[in-house]
Amino acid sequence: MQNYIVFDLEWNQGESPARNGDKTLTFEIVEIGAVKLNSKKEKIGEFSRLIKPQIHKQMHRITGRLIHLTMEDLERGGLFQDVAREFLEWCGEDPIFCSWGPLDLTEFQRNLDFYKMPLLSDRPIAFYDVQKLYSIAFDDGKNRKSLENAIDELMLIKDIPFHRALADAEYTAKIFRIFDERILRRVSFDTYVTPKTKKQEIRITFDNYQKYISREFDTKEDILENMEIMSTKCYLCHHNIRRKIKWFTPNGKHYYAVAYCENHGFMKAKVRIKKAENGRLYVVKTCKFISPEEVEAMKLRQRKIKKRQNPDE
Repeated sequence: MQNYIVFDLEWNQGESPARNGDKTLTFEIVEIGAVKLNSKKEKIGEFSRLIKPQIHKQMHRITGRLIHLTMEDLERGGLFQDVAREFLEWCGEDPIFCSWGPLDLTEFQRNLDFYKMPLLSDRPIAFYDVQKLYSIAFDDGKNRKSLENAIDELMLIKDIPFHRALADAEYTAKIFRIFDERILRRVSFDTYVTPKTKKQEIRITFDNYQKYISREFDTKEDILENMEIMSTKCYLCHHNIRRKIKWFTPNGKHYYAVAYCENHGFMKAKVRIKKAENGRLYVVKTCKFISPEEVEAMKLRQRKIKKRQNPDE
């Protein structure tokens, strides 16, 4: 039976990234804290370990203001390689990771990679971004609150200091327990490891939009010429639909279009071109239906961008 692993990391950084062969590391993990919940979201275990620094031997000024740890504390910790193995063994098989925000799972894998340790998967990992889920459940779905602000808004008891890994994991778990199945459908994906084949690509439909995470490409031109990525197909009835606003870009990384489905209305498509860890490119494409008023706003935005990009026309 799968368990939820609600975890938090504290990390230190230096003035410049460290190198190990072809791998670089900016944020060195110095503490792992986690709470294990069963399928009923009942707490069945906890994990808390300090990690002895191997890279950044001084506490960064920003880190020192945030976390309640000193370098003397960290000297009593274990090596990352040993603590990481212990943590993953404690997690068990097929854990469902949960964290406040999207960064912890990425940085954990980046630290694994830096030390030449096996990664968690050969493809993107589904996980719960509790910060995002809180915004969907209690805010506008876009705003991102700090963990302490969320705890205050929910009027949950604050009985341990924030900014220690186990404490923040405990608070995150308190919020996670509140979510119902409707909220938990909004899973996120960590893309430290991107899809390498078409079979590994992610295509998932939520209650009000669809997300697609592509395999890797060599160049942006390869992406823009790919019909599957740049086509506008209704994700509900799967018909190709005519574009009412042709693809346009404000920055060469994000591309937008609007198409019209006779069955479901106006559909906005957004393509974000992102760089994988190996330097190749991949795409995160989202499609969602929008109102006629939003279509007019998109047309206005397109005109402004074209005027800025071609002032003489």
